[in-house]
Amino acid sequence: MSTDTQLLGKGLIRLGILVFLFIASPIILTMGFKAFDRFSDSPKIYIAYLLILAGFTAIIFSIYFAFKTFKIISNSLFNDK
Repeated sequence: MSTDTQLLGKGLIRLGILVFLFIASPIILTMGFKAFDRFSDSPKIYIAYLLILAGFTAIIFSIYFAFKTFKIISNSLFNDK
């Protein structure tokens, strides 16, 4: 049982991206809700809706990406080769 270092490197790079997504997605969602409270005009309210949609999409993608990342890291550590 040895560690696949190339796959582990790929997993650690994805882990760095995942940390960025975990930080950025709640910030985007918060910006959307603050814009929703601040803007009431028709063209600007669409920006708020777009930010809220982008924030929820980023959170859902972050959760999916986390499962994929931890699967890669576990495969690199516990392989049968």
